[in-house]
Amino acid sequence: MDFGRLLKSKAKPRVAESPPVSYLDLKSKSFFIVASVEVGNTTTKSILTATDMDTGKTYIVNKTIKMTRDVRKPKPGEEVFARTINSTPLTKESIAELVKNALLESHERARLDIKTDLNFVVRSTGVVAELDSPDQVGAFILALAQGCLMAGVPPRLMTPAMSIYNIPAKFKRYSLIEKVIFNGAVASVYPPQGSTGVEVVANEMEGELATAGIKEGSKWTDVDFRNPCLCMDFGTTLDGRITSDELPYSMTIGNLCGLAGAIPDAVVQGTGLVNKQTGATLDIFDPKAKADYGPEAKKYADRIDALVSVEKVPSSRDKYGLVPVSPDAAAKNNVVLIGCDVGINGSDLCKLSGIGGEIYRSKGLKTLFGALDMVSARIARRLVEVGIEEGIVNKKTALGVTGRAGISGNKPSLILEEVGKLNLYDEPDKNVVFVDDGLARGAAVMARCMNSMGTPKNPLGGLRSGKCILGQRMECEAKKGVAAIPQVAKPKQETQAYFKGGHF
Repeated sequence: MDFGRLLKSKAKPRVAESPPVSYLDLKSKSFFIVASVEVGNTTTKSILTATDMDTGKTYIVNKTIKMTRDVRKPKPGEEVFARTINSTPLTKESIAELVKNALLESHERARLDIKTDLNFVVRSTGVVAELDSPDQVGAFILALAQGCLMAGVPPRLMTPAMSIYNIPAKFKRYSLIEKVIFNGAVASVYPPQGSTGVEVVANEMEGELATAGIKEGSKWTDVDFRNPCLCMDFGTTLDGRITSDELPYSMTIGNLCGLAGAIPDAVVQGTGLVNKQTGATLDIFDPKAKADYGPEAKKYADRIDALVSVEKVPSSRDKYGLVPVSPDAAAKNNVVLIGCDVGINGSDLCKLSGIGGEIYRSKGLKTLFGALDMVSARIARRLVEVGIEEGIVNKKTALGVTGRAGISGNKPSLILEEVGKLNLYDEPDKNVVFVDDGLARGAAVMARCMNSMGTPKNPLGGLRSGKCILGQRMECEAKKGVAAIPQVAKPKQETQAYFKGGHF
C-alpha cells in the first residue's frame, strides 16, 4: 500500500463533521432535540442531537460517554441476563442505573431540562454476544426504557405520535402525519419483510440506526447516500445494512454482523498496556500520534488479516462473531447475511493478542496502529467484495462507514484506497462517506420518522440522484389504507427505478 501516493492524490475521503450549535439557538429556534441512549460492549453513550427542522441537518449538542465495563456489579437477588463481549455482567437494574446517570449527566452538561427541552429518546444496544437468540434484544431495550423513566423522561417521548394532536405545537407545521404515517420504514427502508429484523440478526436495530445516521451525516458532504446503499458500522461488534433500489420504500437485502472493533481490541490486549480481558484500543489511542504504514506494519497486517474471516454466514450457524443470527429467517426474507469472525465466534482472538504483544515489543505503537488501520481497511473492502459476489452491491450502491474502528486515525483514507481496488466506481471518493456518531444521528432520524417529520427539500430517503417521494408515499397509502411493502426483487436482479427520488 503506497500511503504516500494516496496522500498526494486528489481523492480525499468525505468525512462528515457538523459545526457546534449555540445554546441560544437551541432555546429560540425550531430544533428537534433527541437523546440517543446506546449501551454497547465497550462504551455507553448518551448523545444529544438537535435537528434544524428548516434544513434537516443534525448537530451534536453533547456526548456523554462511559466505559460499559465500569457498570456497577450485580447486587444480591439481581439476575445477570446479559454480558458484554468481554464478559462484563449486566442486570436489568444495573443497566437502568447506567442509562439514568448518563442521561442526567448529558442534560446537565448541555444545560437542558429533560422534561421541557427534550423532544424524543431512542434506545439501542450492541450487547448481544451472550444472548441466546435474537429476540432477547427486546428485554434489553425494556431495561433501557426503565433507565430513561428513572431519569425523568416522559413515556410519550419514547413512542410514535398517533395524530397531529400528539405533536408539540412548535413542530406541528413540520409534521406530515396527516398525509403519511410511520409504518416502520426509517429513512424509507423497511426492515426484513414480515419481521422487525431482529429475528434475522440480533443487531438489526443498530444497523437500522447506523444506516439512517449515515444518510443524515452525508448531508454535510457532497456524497448522496440514499438508496441503494451499504452501511458498515465498526463498533465493537459489526452491524450494518444493504438496501435495494425500490420505490417508494427500499428493502433490507443484506445485514452485516460479527466482530469489528473487538479485533483491534484483542490485538491491543496483548501489549500489556491495557487489561487483558476488558481493555480497548480507546484506552491507548492518541489521535495526534502518527502511525507507521511501512513494510513491517504490512507484514503484521497480513498475519492478522489471515486470521479474520469475512463471508456469507453459513446456514449452519446460530451465532456468527458472537452475534445471534438466523440464516433460515434471512433466507425466507431474501436477506444475505455477511459476517466477520476470528475463528469460530472469536475463538482465535487470543492469537491476535499474541501478535499484538509481538508488535509492541519489537516495533512499538506506531507500527501497531499502522497495522490495525490496514486491517480495518481490508475488512471494509472484503465486506464490499462479498456483497458484490452475492449480487446485492453494484456501482449504484453508496458506501457509508461509521464506528470507532472505521473512522479513527487514517482509516478513511485507507478504506477509500482499498475500495478503489475493486474498480466499482470511476470516482470512489464521491460514492463513499465517513460519518461520526452514526447511531446518534440515526436516532435523530428515527425520532423524526416516528413523528412523520421530514424535509422534502432535502430528503433522506428515496433513491440517489432522485427527488422527494412524498407524493408516491401518499399515493401508496391511499391505495392500501396503510403503506404497502413493495415486492422484493431477488438479490441479483436490478430494478428500473434508479433515477427517481426520496423522502424520510
